[in-house]
Amino acid sequence: MAATAGVCDENMFNKILIANRGEIAVRIIRTCRDMGIISVAVYSEADRDAMHANIADESLCVGGPMAKDSYLNMGAIITAAKISGAEAIHPGYGFLSENADFAKLCEQNGIKFIGPQARSIAKMGDKAEAKKTMAKAGVPVIPGSEGAVGSLPEAEAICGHIGYPVMVKASGGGGGRGIRLVSGKSELGGACDLCRAEAKASFGDDALYIEKYIESPKHIEIQILADEYGGAVHLFERDCSLQRRHQKIIEEAPAVFMGGELREKMGEAAVKAALAAGYSNAGTVEFLVDKAKNFYFMEMNARIQVEHPVTEFVTGVDIVKQQIKIAAGEKLGISQSEVKILGHSIECRINAENPDKNFAPCPGEIKELNVPGGPGVRVDSAVYQGYFIPPFYDSMISKLIVFGNDRAEAIARMRRALAEYLFEGIYTNVDYQIELLSTGEFQSGDFNVDFIDRYNKRR
Repeated sequence: MAATAGVCDENMFNKILIANRGEIAVRIIRTCRDMGIISVAVYSEADRDAMHANIADESLCVGGPMAKDSYLNMGAIITAAKISGAEAIHPGYGFLSENADFAKLCEQNGIKFIGPQARSIAKMGDKAEAKKTMAKAGVPVIPGSEGAVGSLPEAEAICGHIGYPVMVKASGGGGGRGIRLVSGKSELGGACDLCRAEAKASFGDDALYIEKYIESPKHIEIQILADEYGGAVHLFERDCSLQRRHQKIIEEAPAVFMGGELREKMGEAAVKAALAAGYSNAGTVEFLVDKAKNFYFMEMNARIQVEHPVTEFVTGVDIVKQQIKIAAGEKLGISQSEVKILGHSIECRINAENPDKNFAPCPGEIKELNVPGGPGVRVDSAVYQGYFIPPFYDSMISKLIVFGNDRAEAIARMRRALAEYLFEGIYTNVDYQIELLSTGEFQSGDFNVDFIDRYNKRR
C-alpha cells in the first residue's frame, strides 16, 4: 500500500474511490495524494497488474474483464465504496462519468459524486434537450430540430426547412457514435435507421435529432468550472479540430485563429450555458466555428475531458483538484479576472493501434519502453515496460503533453518528445502523430475537423 502525502482540510474528503482505469485513474490518484486524500482504486480481473490498481492506497476488484461486468457495474462500484469507507466517487471520463442514474445512485447511498448533480447530467446528456436549454438562454445553436425527431416525415420536414446537407445525431450519444452526414432526401431514411440502431446499442436510447451541417468547421471547446453556489468561470478554449472518425487525436490551447473579441464572446457563452443548466463542477462546452467565425453550441460534456492537461498547462489551474474542492462544498477560489493564458500547449493521444492497418487496435505486451522527458514535457500514462495491454478497453494508452512559450516552441518540443517515445512489442500511432505535426496545415494552424480524413486519403 502506498503512503499518502499532504495535509487534508478538515472539511475535505478523507477517502475517494476512483471509478475508472488507465491514465485518468492514475491522474486522479496523484491529485488525491497531493491533497492528503486516501485513494481507492477499482479494477477488473483483466487489470490486476494495471498501474492504477497498484499505486492507489487501496484497491478492490469489482468484476470480470468486460466493462459491463466491472467499470460499468454500478452496484459493484457502490458496494466497493461502502466497503472501503469512501465518502466520494470520482468517475473520470467515459464509463459512468455522464450516467445520471449512477450519479443519482451515489446520492441515494450518501456518497458524493464528484461531478454535476444527476439532473444536470440528464439535461446535458440528452443532446436535443440541451440544445433547447441553450437556445432559451440565448446561446447560439446550430439550426435544426428543437428536440428529438419522432418520425421520418417529421425529419423530412425539418430537413426541407433548414436545407441539406444535415447531420443526424443520437440524442444520448457521444464519442462519435450515432452520427451520419446526409446529403439529400434519398439518404435520410437509411441514415436515421442506422443511427437509431447504433444509438440503441451504444447508449440504450434510440432518440435522434437533426442539425444543419456546418461545412469544414473548427471544433472549439471551452473549459468551465462552476461551484454549488452559482459561481462560474471559464478557463478559455481548446482547439480539438484534429479528429479521425469524430475521435480527437491532437488538441491544443489556445486556438491559433482565436482573437480577443471572439475568445471573450465564446467564454461568456460557455459560462451562460453552465448557469442555464444549473451546472456545478468541471465541464466543457463544445462549439463549432464556421469560416466566418460564427460559433454554435454543439454539446456540453458533464465531466473532465481527456484533453484537460493543455488547459492546466496554459492557465496553471489543477482541474481535478478544483473538481474535488467543489464537490466538498467549497466556493470557487478563482475569479475570471485571475485566469490568464500563458504560453501554448499541445496534447497527442498515444494509442496502441496500427495506422497502416486502418488503425486496428494492438493489444499485447510492451517489451521495451522509453518515456520522453525534458523541459515542458508531461506524460499522463498508465503503462510500463512488461505491461500487457488488455484487448477489452479503449486503445488509448497515454497522453503526451508539451508546453512552450509560444506555438512554435510547443510544436518543436512535441516533435522532440514523440521521437523519444519508443515502444517495442506493440504498434502505436507515435510516428503517425509526427506525420501530422509535420504537415503544412498543422504548422500554419489552417486545419478543420475534416483535415485528417482528407490527409488519410492522400497518405
